[in-house]
Amino acid sequence: MSDSAAPKLILVDGSSFLFRAFHAVPPLTNARGEPTNAIYGVSNMLRKLISDYNTPYFTVVFDAPGKTFRHDLYDEYKSHRPPMPDELRVQIQPLHDLIRTLGLPLIIENGVEADDVLGSLAQNAARQGLEVIISTGDKDMAQLVTEQITLENTMTNSVLDIQGVIDKFGVKPEQIIDYLALMGDAVDNIPGVPKVGPKTAAKWLQEYGDLDNLMAHADQIKGKIGENLRSSLAQLPLSRTLTTIKCDVALHYSLADLKRREPDIAGLREQLGNLGFSSWLKTLNETGSAQPQTPAPAPAVPVKDYQLILEQTEFDSWLNRLEQAELFAFDTETTSLNYSEAEIVGVSFAVTAGQAAYVPLAHEYTDAPVQLERQAILNRLKPLLEDEAKAKLGQNLKYDAHVLSNHGITLRGVRHDTMLESYVLNSTASKHNMDDLAKHYLGVDTIHYEDIAGKGAKQIGFQEVAVEQAAEYAAEDADITLRLHLTLSEQLQQHPRLWALYNDIEIPLLGVITRIEANGVMIDSAMLAQQSLELAQRMISVEQQAHDLAGSVFNLGSPKQIQEILYDRLNLPVLKKTPKGQPSTDESVLQELALDYPLPKLILDFRSLSKLKSTYTDKLPQQVNAKTGRVHTSYHQAVAATGRLSSSDPNLQNIPIRSEEGRKIRQAFIAPPGYAMVAADYSQIELRIMAHLSGDAGLLAAFSQGVDVHSATAAEVFGVALDQVTHDLRRSAKAINFGLIYGMSAFGLAQQLGMSRNQAQSYIDLYFSRYPGVKQYMDNIRELARQQGYVETLFGRRLYLPDINARNPAQRQYAERTAINAPMQGSAADIIKRAMLACDQWIYHSGADLKMIMQVHDELVFEVADAQLEDCIANIRRIMSAAAELDVPLVVDVGSGLNWDEAH
Repeated sequence: MSDSAAPKLILVDGSSFLFRAFHAVPPLTNARGEPTNAIYGVSNMLRKLISDYNTPYFTVVFDAPGKTFRHDLYDEYKSHRPPMPDELRVQIQPLHDLIRTLGLPLIIENGVEADDVLGSLAQNAARQGLEVIISTGDKDMAQLVTEQITLENTMTNSVLDIQGVIDKFGVKPEQIIDYLALMGDAVDNIPGVPKVGPKTAAKWLQEYGDLDNLMAHADQIKGKIGENLRSSLAQLPLSRTLTTIKCDVALHYSLADLKRREPDIAGLREQLGNLGFSSWLKTLNETGSAQPQTPAPAPAVPVKDYQLILEQTEFDSWLNRLEQAELFAFDTETTSLNYSEAEIVGVSFAVTAGQAAYVPLAHEYTDAPVQLERQAILNRLKPLLEDEAKAKLGQNLKYDAHVLSNHGITLRGVRHDTMLESYVLNSTASKHNMDDLAKHYLGVDTIHYEDIAGKGAKQIGFQEVAVEQAAEYAAEDADITLRLHLTLSEQLQQHPRLWALYNDIEIPLLGVITRIEANGVMIDSAMLAQQSLELAQRMISVEQQAHDLAGSVFNLGSPKQIQEILYDRLNLPVLKKTPKGQPSTDESVLQELALDYPLPKLILDFRSLSKLKSTYTDKLPQQVNAKTGRVHTSYHQAVAATGRLSSSDPNLQNIPIRSEEGRKIRQAFIAPPGYAMVAADYSQIELRIMAHLSGDAGLLAAFSQGVDVHSATAAEVFGVALDQVTHDLRRSAKAINFGLIYGMSAFGLAQQLGMSRNQAQSYIDLYFSRYPGVKQYMDNIRELARQQGYVETLFGRRLYLPDINARNPAQRQYAERTAINAPMQGSAADIIKRAMLACDQWIYHSGADLKMIMQVHDELVFEVADAQLEDCIANIRRIMSAAAELDVPLVVDVGSGLNWDEAH
């Protein structure tokens, strides 16, 4: 905040506030199920501004609906923007009403944008001697900055004055228009110069001064970028006009019109009650004031104090701080993203927000300074890092645990991981990497790896980065991680079930997954090589059949050529089009066409064979670790919204189990001599969870009596005795059982069973008449989701559903299907995670000769010594069956063999 004595006018960019709040605040709804998160976020920012600035001049400006003069200049202006989400649109009017009730002037002008109104108001007020502060997150506003006009970003607590603009963008405020014109704007569909980003735009304007002079000397710009500039000369004046904020809008507002009025307390009480803002309403009732009596100060952005440690005494001082700290953030910088081969280049720490240190240990480049000896430093850190009682914090600490293990250190005492905190708090709010979390929760743009190491082919390894740059980057990682934890843990603790889920399942599971990854699995490379040859021969055969059917040779991997063959030559029906209006050849379309035509089926077969060959039979032997002789996958805890684990490099979740080729690949996953593979798989776990959640008497009885549930469903739906259920009837019942819990429609079921839609609907109706509890559960969970905006698993994991009240039927129906399925799929994920934790504890304490080596969906895979096979199988079945208490038994199918396929 400025200390200037001039009267201040606070101008709020309401439209910027609105969108930022909508995306930053987790989904919230009132008692009627109406979304309120944007209203909540904007109103909090406004209250903070009112508290911060003791000035009567305070005005909020919003965009008017409809087109503006820019659309008249350029038809394509903002044409690529997706429509406003329905759950945001319905919050606009209640927000406007709330702002007016607070006594704040609210301005909406047709034909122009909020930016133009803000620019005109700001310049008018500045001419009358006021200091103007525009509260916005819009970079375009930087063109308005003068000695009297500054920008404030409430989300980052940052202020942009003239020097701030220069520091941030590399150009002066008066050059911002040309800067924006050169870059263009994909969101607003403003054409710029292709491949010109912030650095190039700033460099040109620093050299040539303005756009006109640059255009006059365009022939001096060399290379492809110069060609791009010259080809863009005709449209650059238009781009400049579109990016220019119009500051001469004819507005009929005096300074008196921009002053706050007294809030309407009675109206505010009513609105806060309707919105469900109970804390604010409580404060209002207690104090009679629309503002807190003593407003809490906004959290200050810490001053960065980052230390580069090159001396032993400096390290000793920091080590002492770490040993005394209740919790410290820790991060490693390494030679590789592959955890199994990465070596430490340096380590960073943070104990207090804003203070962090980096210890370079293995930077190698010309004139690199002398660094502390890596092994000596790691030896000093080892007791601290291995001490269970010393609490550690990190971002994706599983990776760091592996890297430390490569240096003989076993990381213990992991108390918090910001990636997992974010994931448990809201799995769909943002990505869970540190850069996105920092932007989302702290409003901080972090230093990216590319900023210090370059991009693409010219990117250098971290060991080649100058230690001074490395220190700023690495210390920031530790500092931001600590600051994120302070924010995320506070939010998590407001939800006791989520806090328990995080502490009791996700954090301890981190160590279990680390051990599974380190264990790895053996493969038979020779067998896979033979399978690759067989797949190649099959692909040649399928390709030849496809060419014969098409009447010519074509590339089965080319969507364009497939499109020409299927639609132009064979005149197959067009079931779906791409966004560009071309007939689609995606998998779902080919699957539907394959029901009636042979060529699409051959194309699908070819794609499947090609994927198996490239992803598994060719690639798996290349992924064998040279030191261990085993393949080590990476499991991801914070990817699937429902809580399921996923894996990559290799992806073990996608090896088909029902196809002959998939089973052959599983045969190449082998046990070493003297050991067997044991696969333990939950039987029909999602249907069992459905029985538990719905309380349906028929389903509960079938599972409790040990009857095959698909046969029981067939007997109920098709009206036959249990012993008269045929294979085909059971297959149809299985499709109904699983289809309904995944929200399958009558159309989808008809396709799967090869029958009419009416017949499929009659089966669904009959199913619900036999299992009315299931129908009631589905209706109830949809309504609950509409009211609260999320659904929960048995253990409190939440899945937010922002489209559950969308006006768009397709979006809403998808959210409704998710609302039905997510509690089952998420509960199944939670149960197998609990089983992994229990099995890991038993393995540790029993001393049995076995390892947990894989987790795939509802299945755990172990490597067990032959001599202990029978006892271990009994214990695995016992432990997994006890992972949750349901109203039906948890049944675990366990098998063993020399390879994974035999064990399944």
